[in-house]
Amino acid sequence: MTERSDGQRGFAGMTVAAFESRMATEMATLIARYGGKPVVGPSMQEIPLENNVEALDFGHRLLSGKIDVLILLTGVGTRTLLDVWNTRFPWDDVKPALTRTTLVARGPKPIAVLKELGVKPHLVVPEPNTWKDILHALDAFKPEGLHRLNVGVQEYGLPNQDLVAGLVQRGAAVTTVPVYRWSLPDDVEPLKKTLRSVLDGNVAVVCFTSAVQIDHVVDVLRVTNEVEAFRQALQSTIVASIGPMTSRRLSHHQFPVDVEPTHPKMGILLKEVSEQAGRLLQKKHENSRRT
Repeated sequence: MTERSDGQRGFAGMTVAAFESRMATEMATLIARYGGKPVVGPSMQEIPLENNVEALDFGHRLLSGKIDVLILLTGVGTRTLLDVWNTRFPWDDVKPALTRTTLVARGPKPIAVLKELGVKPHLVVPEPNTWKDILHALDAFKPEGLHRLNVGVQEYGLPNQDLVAGLVQRGAAVTTVPVYRWSLPDDVEPLKKTLRSVLDGNVAVVCFTSAVQIDHVVDVLRVTNEVEAFRQALQSTIVASIGPMTSRRLSHHQFPVDVEPTHPKMGILLKEVSEQAGRLLQKKHENSRRT
């Protein structure tokens, strides 16, 4: 049996929505290959590193000796922060500034990024690396407290208000550093059109392939006060997530997760959700009738 006939047996003409940007064409092709009707609304565009004003301003403060403690929460955020600084500051200035700043690494991923650059953290937060573990590690490292210390917190994604509150309670002056690579596209009309199709009940399957897509979808829906309506629409729609990080972000927004592939690859996601689509959709419709 050919791959195309497998696909036609999969989605069997269902409308499948996705929010890919760079891989939008490939996503539409895969949906069609597995028998679906693609509706792809790009949700992201990459921001030039040199346009990350908050990270650059923080870099100026770090190089001028105005940051005492820097908490690195994620590996990708740490790497992006350093990449931003690399657009403006010589590495020969950045490395000494990092060395004289107390670096707190939350887990192995920020440590790995620092190691590549020949820099070691002063404090490593033990597992499970929660915000409470960060505070406990700081309490043990600086039992006298954080009074009169300027503490920077590298963020990637949603801010951690509990961590910031805990640092402030300990006397720190806190600066959060949002590090990002993505923004909404300049033209959001295709994204709005895709969301309207979901809201109107014209989509059988919704595919998310990154956590950022979810945040951008929510940002657009908030403008028209339709987050709850979208949440309700997903109750009768199959929601497919590329992997654990994306699933966690869906759960954060109280969106369901119906399918997560055996491997976090776009092709495998489409293949596996197409194989389960008919059964899952029938089950969702049955549950909806019961309620």
